[in-house]
Amino acid sequence: MEILKPEQYSEYEAFISTHPGGQFTQSVNWQKVKSNWGFEAIASRDKEGKIVGGMSVLIQKIPFIGTSFLYAPRGPVCDLHDRDVLEDLKAGVDALARKYNAHAFKMDPDVLFSDQTFQGIARSMGFTQSYGPDGFEGIQARFNYRLYLNGRTEEELFANLTQKTRYNCRLAMKKGVEIRVVGQEYLDDFVRIMETTGARDGFNTRPKAYFARMLDALGEHVRMYMGFYEGQPICGAITTNYAGKTCYVYGASDNVYRNVMPNYLIQWEMIKWAVETGCTVYDFQGISGDLENEDGHMYGLYRFKRGFNGQVDELAGEFDYIYQPLKAKMVDHAIALNGKLRTLKKKLRG
Repeated sequence: MEILKPEQYSEYEAFISTHPGGQFTQSVNWQKVKSNWGFEAIASRDKEGKIVGGMSVLIQKIPFIGTSFLYAPRGPVCDLHDRDVLEDLKAGVDALARKYNAHAFKMDPDVLFSDQTFQGIARSMGFTQSYGPDGFEGIQARFNYRLYLNGRTEEELFANLTQKTRYNCRLAMKKGVEIRVVGQEYLDDFVRIMETTGARDGFNTRPKAYFARMLDALGEHVRMYMGFYEGQPICGAITTNYAGKTCYVYGASDNVYRNVMPNYLIQWEMIKWAVETGCTVYDFQGISGDLENEDGHMYGLYRFKRGFNGQVDELAGEFDYIYQPLKAKMVDHAIALNGKLRTLKKKLRG
């Protein structure tokens, strides 16, 4: 096990970006996006000194209580059934916990709920597994909708869309909707449309500076797409392409011209990017796990993504290791109280 120095990050990045389990949130460049967190990278090496496992850890200091929270978003990256490597990486986390006086560590690897082998190893190592019933209760969604490309061509994938989705893509083309990859000069338009989407669908949005950091930090591994109708930007998306996976991370659509179906065409253009770059999967990201209740407020999102004829992947959830139980409870209580205060403020403003 090794806690890496910054001069070793290029070696680590080469491993993460090419590993089948690599995730853009495990890239060393993700720390530039999460600029209000600290960062460390842990590596596990084989006998020849080659990296066989890695984990990027974000560090958040907790004021007043005097501890830190450690988090490995979608980590670790390794053979998740190799107990020796997992224990090596956990030893690195233990070292960071001592260094930063951490009360808890959390990881949420991209591992299916059906993978009982990994879950058994994690529990035997002292981790507590947690997950919500619908998939949005954790830091990241537990239910993801994914289109596995399986080497298919654009023509084969387009033919595989549902009839309605194919029709809507063609309608957008016929109506003259134009999808472009754009630069940060369109960030103001993207943020405006994102705020419109958040107000319509009831979620909080991130500030412009966050999206700017993401576009700067991930470079060639991220694109911002915008949809235009009659020269006016009406929808947008920020999508990553990293370690053989294209991930639709943020999306926004205006309240006007939704009848020309720009959201379908922008998805299709991003799927084409995945095909062009040889990716194995196009990840539409989170949906609700409640797939039976058609009256649920998240069902429309699932219905839209389902039209691209992928599949629902149920992930195993979050795995927590508690170093200081009393202080961990104090932090959880403070977070819960803060959430109640935010809810009360929203009601009062309403």
